[in-house]
Amino acid sequence: MSDVVIYTKPGCPYCAKAKAWYDARGIAFVEKNAQDNRDYRKEMFSFSDGDPTVPVIVENGRLKQIGWEGRG
Repeated sequence: MSDVVIYTKPGCPYCAKAKAWYDARGIAFVEKNAQDNRDYRKEMFSFSDGDPTVPVIVENGRLKQIGWEGRG
């Protein structure tokens, strides 16, 4: 089982789709609101190389993807 972190912002439809995808597969994840929490934003930027696009999905401490379904 992998450790999954999804960096999000409130109201983001692509973030909601990403979370729903993981939920549908029974894959646990930690959601971190990168819009309202500066520490989470800094973490997200360390993975995304400063790209503000959300969601940013990290698995086992490594960047998996930025955005969802080609969007974000």
